[in-house]
Amino acid sequence: MAVTIHDIAKKVGVSPSTVSRVMNGKAAISSETKEKIFAAMEELNFHPNSLARNLATGSSQAIALVINAEDTKSFANQFFNRSVFGIEQVAQARGFNLIITNDDSSSVSPIEQLVYAKKADGIIIPPSIVSQKLMNRLLKLRFPFVILGEPGISKNEVNWVDVNNSQGSELAVQHLAAQEYRSIAFVGESQELVFMRNRVAGFRSGLEAQHLALKDGFISECDGTSETACQSALDLLSRDHRPDAFICSDNAIAYGVISAVKKRGLRIPQDVGIVTFDNYPLARYTEPNLTAVDIDTFLLGEQAAMILFKTIEENGNRQQMLINTRLYERESTNRKN
Repeated sequence: MAVTIHDIAKKVGVSPSTVSRVMNGKAAISSETKEKIFAAMEELNFHPNSLARNLATGSSQAIALVINAEDTKSFANQFFNRSVFGIEQVAQARGFNLIITNDDSSSVSPIEQLVYAKKADGIIIPPSIVSQKLMNRLLKLRFPFVILGEPGISKNEVNWVDVNNSQGSELAVQHLAAQEYRSIAFVGESQELVFMRNRVAGFRSGLEAQHLALKDGFISECDGTSETACQSALDLLSRDHRPDAFICSDNAIAYGVISAVKKRGLRIPQDVGIVTFDNYPLARYTEPNLTAVDIDTFLLGEQAAMILFKTIEENGNRQQMLINTRLYERESTNRKN
C-alpha cells in the first residue's frame, strides 16, 4: 500500500496540512520541522513517483536550474547567461518550462522542496552546492539530476557535464611554445575549485609535453579580481628570471596581468605573451586583444539539458561529458609574425 501524507504526518507528529505546506513551500515552518518531514519521507520511501500517484498528477512539464545564491561571481556573468540560454532552448523544444531558483544554504535545500512537491521532473545543479547527503538522497529517490560542472565527490556515480579545462590549458601551452615563449606562468583562483585544479593539471602536462620546465612559484593564486591578479603578475615579473608568458584563468585576471606588464614597461607580445580562458565577451576588445581559450557555454547548458531529459525519459546509465575547447589566436601572443 502506498505511503500517504497522513503516514508522514503521524511519523513526525504534525498535521497532514503541515506536511502538505512543507512539500509545496507555502508556509514559514521551522527548518527543524522541515528536515524531520523530509527525513520521514525518505525513511518511508515516499518519493516523487508515489507523490505523483497520490496527487493524480503526471509530469510537471518543467525542469529546474538551481543556483548557488552565494556564488555571485559564477552566476552573474555571461558564462551563466549563455548556459541558461542553452538549457532553455532544449527545454522549449520539448514543451517544458525552465524554473530557476536560488539555493539559500538553509538546512533544508530548495532542491528537496522541488523534488517532494513534484514541481519539476528533473534538476540541474552547480557543483558548489553538491554534498554527499544531497546526492545520496536524490539517487535513493531516483530523481533525475545533472551537475553543471565536474563535482568534487562521487563523480562516477552521477550525471555531469563540464568544459575540458585540462585540454584548454594544454592548448594554451602548445600555442605559446609555438610562438617561442619558454618561461610560462599560470595565474588563477584557488585550486580548491575543481575546474581550477583541472586547468592547473593541464598546464603541468602541457609544459611536460613541450619539454618546458615549471619554475618555482609560476603557478600563482589570486582571489579572481584584476587587482590581485595584477599584484601576482608584478611579483612574478620582478624576478631575475621572470615569465615571458602568462595563462590567465579568465578575462578579469588577464586584465590585471596586462596592467602589470605595462607597469613594468614591457611589451605585449614581444616581451610577454598572454592567453586567457573565456573568449566571450571581452577578449576581443582589450588592448592588445587577447588570445583566448574559447569555452562554449551555450553547448555546456545544452548538453546538460539533453542529458537530463535522457535521464527523465530512460533513467539509464550515468553519463559524464567533457566539452572540448578551442583557441583563438590574437595580438597578445603574435610574437613571430
